[in-house]
Amino acid sequence: MTAHQTLPVLGVALPIAGVRLHRDWILDRQRDLEVQDFWPGDVLNGDWKPLADELKKVLDGHTGRLGIHGPFWGFNIASKDPDVRAVVHKRMHQGLDVCAHLGATQMVIHSPYSTWDYNNLDDNPGARQLMIELSHASIGDAVRRAADMGVVLVIENIEDKDAHIRVDLARSFESQAVRVSIDTGHANYAHVWTGGPPVDHFVHAAGDLLHHVHLQDSDGYADRHWNPGEGNIRWTAVFGALARLGSNPRLILEVRNKDTVRGGADHLIALGLAQ
Repeated sequence: MTAHQTLPVLGVALPIAGVRLHRDWILDRQRDLEVQDFWPGDVLNGDWKPLADELKKVLDGHTGRLGIHGPFWGFNIASKDPDVRAVVHKRMHQGLDVCAHLGATQMVIHSPYSTWDYNNLDDNPGARQLMIELSHASIGDAVRRAADMGVVLVIENIEDKDAHIRVDLARSFESQAVRVSIDTGHANYAHVWTGGPPVDHFVHAAGDLLHHVHLQDSDGYADRHWNPGEGNIRWTAVFGALARLGSNPRLILEVRNKDTVRGGADHLIALGLAQ
């Protein structure tokens, strides 16, 4: 990728305060945006529409792709507890309500797989299939609704050591409404600390099921959410893997310091990887 126009355009994940701060930069290239205000349960249980309406006003003129980070706190989508699965069902639909109100077309959800699963699923007969069945029981109805709405649920790696397992989970729904997300910092943690594959191999494993990427740097020890360039991720390898895809995933900078998020973008731009 040498021609400026062929480089992917970076998007960003921000709460509404960050959207206000970086609005001109977002609109300058109509960057993809992931809104971070609507995942907490207390927000979803309350009157979130005034906040959503305020966000729509701030985003007036934005034509980039819009998504939200969906609810995730306090549950696993493959819980064996039916009461927990009922909460997951409720939260997924609340997230889709937000998508409908905002006109968002993507919602990030979290993978149910842990490092413990990597070592133990095959020690328990039927455990792999049970994880899939429990996930379907929790979010299957939301998947069907998302398909009707034109929303895609993207499953983000959290503790996943196996780069393929949640890809198989996404594929099991046999729906255009379920695809895969990669968080580069989570993948780097899996690689450095648990012996998983490097970040670019997570991209290869997902292939064209990859529709979303959280771009954040780390040291591989903790979930740092540093700007790209502040950790040890090999960004040239990651973007080389991304360049092979035809799925045009949203490349979303998700860093802890919202004030300096453009520094990470500038690093990737300076490397000639993005714009």
